[in-house]
Amino acid sequence: MIFIHQPVTGTGQTQLERRALELQDPIPDDTVWLDLVRPSREEELKVEGFSGIEVPTREEMKDIEPSELLYVEDGARYMTGRVLSKVSDSDEPGLAGITFVLRGNRLVTVRYEEPQAFRMYTQRAGRATGNGPTSVVSGESILAGLIEAVIDRAADVLQLQGERIDRLSRKIFEEQDDPSARNTALQETLRALGRHNDLISKQRESLVSMERILLSLSATYRTNKAPRELREDVRSTLRDLQSLEEHATFLSTKINFLLDATLGLVNLEQNNIIKLFSVMAVVFMPPTLIASIYGMNFKTMPELDLPFGYPMAVVMMIVAAVLPYAFFRWKRWL
Repeated sequence: MIFIHQPVTGTGQTQLERRALELQDPIPDDTVWLDLVRPSREEELKVEGFSGIEVPTREEMKDIEPSELLYVEDGARYMTGRVLSKVSDSDEPGLAGITFVLRGNRLVTVRYEEPQAFRMYTQRAGRATGNGPTSVVSGESILAGLIEAVIDRAADVLQLQGERIDRLSRKIFEEQDDPSARNTALQETLRALGRHNDLISKQRESLVSMERILLSLSATYRTNKAPRELREDVRSTLRDLQSLEEHATFLSTKINFLLDATLGLVNLEQNNIIKLFSVMAVVFMPPTLIASIYGMNFKTMPELDLPFGYPMAVVMMIVAAVLPYAFFRWKRWL
């Protein structure tokens, strides 16, 4: 599907009008942003003929080589980043590859998923993209706005994950009297920590890919002497992104700490169970020894003929069981 965006000036502000383009419809000359969502080959050829670029395939967008993600070809700058998004064939969030192509005053984006950041930006751009009727909407300003929306969305995700991790932290270290409930809670906590760590790792990978794009843009704008305002926006966005990377690293460190703490608590629970069995074995070992001796039924055993032999053996077994238990309690091993 092809979505075109045209600048429209109204009510003293410049807005982007977004509409879907049918395959047989011509592309207007004033289009500043062409958004290709799961394009067919015919749609790719139509955009290539209009923009004079080569639309990358889905397989090319999955390449991880830096030379394949950031390059210049025939006067067009190709930049591929990865954005956190719900994958269409799964309910779990994943990383969606998005290619930004800048050629002249026009931006072309190629994507196969629907990241929340893109919806946020299109809604914002539909309201206003400038400060007045003379505001210029260009492919470069739209690209800066899209990257800013990606970073804003990343900040929301990291903040939400931080709140969830704080709740997990309180849950891990709170006291619970029921051992069975405690074990179940620890198992659920381990699974939750794994999910949070996976999401934060993907978000951090997305931020790193966006950082590559911003560094490339910053170097290009500095070389080409782009407008000062645009260069300042890129530098400001880059600083925000790097602070989010540090926050993501902090959350990953905190998850590792909570993971170690949870595993330590699991080990303590297992040690308590093993200790209980060990104590029970020690407590019942002397009575078992006494019962085994008097169960051999040899003729020469003198106690077999005593009238109080049976009560004596029972008392000895009880005393042999109580003494180790009392000793463990005295030592506070139980």
